[in-house]
Amino acid sequence: MLLLKESARAPSSFGPIERDRARKTGPPFELWSRSGMSEPHAKLVIERGRAAGKEFFIDADEAQIGRWDADNGIFPDIDLDAYDPETKVSRRHARIWREGSSYFIEDLGSTNGTFINRGRRLLPGERIPLHDGDEIIVGKTFLRFHVIKFD
Repeated sequence: MLLLKESARAPSSFGPIERDRARKTGPPFELWSRSGMSEPHAKLVIERGRAAGKEFFIDADEAQIGRWDADNGIFPDIDLDAYDPETKVSRRHARIWREGSSYFIEDLGSTNGTFINRGRRLLPGERIPLHDGDEIIVGKTFLRFHVIKFD
């Protein structure tokens, strides 16, 4: 499972303009393949608050959502620690995975729950289909799921 963290988004082979853009939005798709990274197939976008518009690219078949905790060895692929000032997102909150062209999400026993499209709280371990444009709420963080389509 690999999701690029901000510090890993800008390989040193990028020029200064590309490096600056990569820090803000992730590298342009043509640079993913040039740098040897897997191309992302999906992304999560923060919907509300001061970090609205922040994108998290998913380039592996599975990605865990949570908060970074180096002391306990927890390094989620989608680290919401910097965007969760009230710590409502659990360290191991939820996971998204892909099977073929289908996506699924499950809550990992989080304290404050996972919700899809403002429906009921997901039960821990419950496998729920995820579709392009779905809203995901983890704790108090509102995310939008998007499948990235290549032409």
